[in-house]
Amino acid sequence: MNPAARAEDARMKKLLVLAAAIAVGSLVPGQASADTVGSAHFDGEVSHVSSNNIKVINPKTHQSLSFLLVPHFKQIFSGDGRTTAQMASLHEGQYVKVYYDQKFLGQRHADRIYILNNNNMKEGKQKG
Repeated sequence: MNPAARAEDARMKKLLVLAAAIAVGSLVPGQASADTVGSAHFDGEVSHVSSNNIKVINPKTHQSLSFLLVPHFKQIFSGDGRTTAQMASLHEGQYVKVYYDQKFLGQRHADRIYILNNNNMKEGKQKG
């Protein structure tokens, strides 16, 4: 097979993979509550955090959810919710509120993360 035919064959394979991914994505039903950014959220303690994943456990219900993080995720807000925080500021046992959606093949991915105090309120917010 000549180099031009190999290149064409490789392009066709890439197109088929892309078409299959689009077809599978259109078949996966989305959750109505998680369709728009910020429409779904989950509060709890961080049990695991890495550069591409965060796992949060709600201590009251013992429910745990994992969320994918896109590379260079920077939507972490500290204190009063007005300033951004570094990914390194998240650690196990810390209370957070994760706003997420499930658009890409049904995988939950974080859109924003707010660091909370132990009363599940944004840090710096006064009790009423």
